Amino acid sequence: MNNKDLTKVLMGMQDKEYAKLQVRTIPTVDPSRIIGVRTPDLRSLAREMYKAGGYEKFLEDLPHEYFEMDQLHAFVVSLEKDFDKCAEEVEAFLPYVDNWATCDQMSPKAFKKYPDRLLPYIDRWIKSGETYTVRFAIGMLMEHFLGDGFRTEYADMVAEVRSEEYYVNMMRAWYFATALAKQYDAIISYVEDKRLDDWTHNKTIQKSIESYRISDEQKVYLRSLKVGRRG
Repeated sequence: MNNKDLTKVLMGMQDKEYAKLQVRTIPTVDPSRIIGVRTPDLRSLAREMYKAGGYEKFLEDLPHEYFEMDQLHAFVVSLEKDFDKCAEEVEAFLPYVDNWATCDQMSPKAFKKYPDRLLPYIDRWIKSGETYTVRFAIGMLMEHFLGDGFRTEYADMVAEVRSEEYYVNMMRAWYFATALAKQYDAIISYVEDKRLDDWTHNKTIQKSIESYRISDEQKVYLRSLKVGRRG
């Protein structure tokens, strides 16, 4: 399927009201690039493309014209089973990711199977200074390294990130709120010792308090750790 044909398929799936919603919720994307195709439909199309094969030219044709093509790219890459091929495709695509939705919805199956091989990539991505590459790296640490494979050195990687970018710091807060739910005893010191900037610190507490996975007693304590702006 060439890009012209793919565009026709996507236009045939268009939901104009949904497009209006996406324009509001994904403000970093030019509205003219948003067709308005619902995510389940895009995932279904991505599975068809992956199963049919021959999608390599599509993956190489960057940047894509439409947001939905970025989404398809993320979903197709996420289906790749070979770790090395998947990592190569992710690295080629990350510089073109320009929004939280594409970043967060790219979740390669191959990475789950080989977490140790993923770590060197995460280390490089999180130091890149590129908003959505850093966000993706933090997301991978949250997705794959807050369970049995958790180590405080991974939390250190997130704590040490310094950025003025909202979409980076929101992901840092999301990471630490999730980490508090899963590894409370190991993570609470990051809040107690104020290892994060004020905004991320308080946003972490806010998201934790909103979580059903945090006990009432823990929520009371976390509220007491909120800070005003320092410096």
